[in-house]
Amino acid sequence: MKEPRGYILIMLMVVLTILSLGLMIAVPVWQTQIQRENEEELVFRGNQYVEAIRLFQLKNPGKFPGTIEELVEEKCLRRPYKDPMIPGGDWNIILQQEGMGTMGRQTSIQPRTSVSQRTTPGDGQTGQSFSAQKVMVAPFKALSNIRNAQILGVVSASTKKSIRIYKEQESYDKWLFFYGQDQNKQPEIVYYGQPAKTP
Repeated sequence: MKEPRGYILIMLMVVLTILSLGLMIAVPVWQTQIQRENEEELVFRGNQYVEAIRLFQLKNPGKFPGTIEELVEEKCLRRPYKDPMIPGGDWNIILQQEGMGTMGRQTSIQPRTSVSQRTTPGDGQTGQSFSAQKVMVAPFKALSNIRNAQILGVVSASTKKSIRIYKEQESYDKWLFFYGQDQNKQPEIVYYGQPAKTP
């Protein structure tokens, strides 16, 4: 009777070893798949904010929202979407940079970004297209400390390396989603709390 018991024990060890190896292979594949799905969701959610700010501009020409809640209240955004790449879900906010002093406090809200005349399709009227060449990135929690904040969009707070390359960028904190973005060129970025550069 001892030999069959020993044989069963050996078989159990073999089965457990095979299962362990299978898990070691399956877990990274599963994690990669989840990351890819989160990347797709990041692009979708980021573009929802871009569209929301575009709609906000149509309703309030020349004005940008000061809070995410304002986008919801104006019915430009269905709900505040979370950053899918971090546990807390708080985005970093992209703001119009011109007029920002040191420590990210805005001293003027006069737009200095390039603005060109265009005809809005379908309405026969001339509108303005906004192009931001310089932006400021601030943590969501710092937004209340910034006077006259003008939100252009969002960017993930995650610095993790991405699987997908998005607009030539390989980390999520460089995947910018904002109204007035030049599709062929990354804007100059100033980070909240970063000292102003002296000419």
